[in-house]
Amino acid sequence: MLPTPLFLDCDTGIDDSLALLYLLTRPDVEITGIASTAGNVATDTVVENNLAWLELCGRTDIPVHPGSPVPLVTPLRTAEDTHGPHGTGYARLATAVTAPSPVDAAHAWCRAASTHADRLVGLAIGPLTNLALALRLDPDLPTRLDRLVIMGGAFGVPGNTTPVAEWNMVVDPEAAAEVFAAFDRPDAPDPLVCGLDVTEQMSFTPAHAQRLADAAPGTRVAGYLTDALRFYFEFHDAQGEGYQAFVHDPLAAMVALDPDRASTTPAHLAVELEGALTRAMTVADRRGMLGAPNVRLVTGADVDAMLDELVDALARLGVAIG
Repeated sequence: MLPTPLFLDCDTGIDDSLALLYLLTRPDVEITGIASTAGNVATDTVVENNLAWLELCGRTDIPVHPGSPVPLVTPLRTAEDTHGPHGTGYARLATAVTAPSPVDAAHAWCRAASTHADRLVGLAIGPLTNLALALRLDPDLPTRLDRLVIMGGAFGVPGNTTPVAEWNMVVDPEAAAEVFAAFDRPDAPDPLVCGLDVTEQMSFTPAHAQRLADAAPGTRVAGYLTDALRFYFEFHDAQGEGYQAFVHDPLAAMVALDPDRASTTPAHLAVELEGALTRAMTVADRRGMLGAPNVRLVTGADVDAMLDELVDALARLGVAIG
């Protein structure tokens, strides 16, 4: 069978890095391109991180597309307190010599959907700015995707950035609203949305980090990730969440490749844009009050098995590239 074409859109911080490296271990996946989105860090830094990880893994064949430096409406806010000044915690990746693609992220989304029509899997694990801009260029883009998986939102749990809203939604709520509206059509797949209620069950612990270090001793991958995760552990601990790290994005990556490993429920999803206290809140209507379903919310997954798979995959990658 041909590998599954996948287009990745990310704001590469620590958990984005884990997701990218995991995807690189999957021989059944062809990453057709990586859109670099401003969020955890600025767009230029996201581009640098994506290029550096790809060079480390010997995958400079994958194009990295610079995205918009700012959200659609609001000023950019970044999360260096969460991911470190470079987006990789205490890790300092080698400076990449590969140049980014001259094609911007929005046009790259459109090109990937056209080239791999009806087969492309879209995976958006950062703010949805670039996807929203792509939909403005090509409103029919949703009809050309096999599926779209989004990490974002908070459903039935508190937000991690405001009392009610999750980070990716807060950075660019207008973009998120445009994306969900664009996919609200009968000839497009309903996006699979992985919110905090599920992704915060994906808790990477020092024990997982030690398993990775023991399985890939002295390797660059294990060394970089140990340094990155230590920063992530310290951040979560300072937030009163314990010395652990919620690795949201690898869960979304695994669901993108195998949706059957997650339980889902249909809902109509809208993003609040006006509320003084609720801006960027994701409102999930499961009862049809707002209209027919336009997404499927991921409601559960075997996170223990996913964490084991993630550690094993990263260790194999570390051993393979040294």
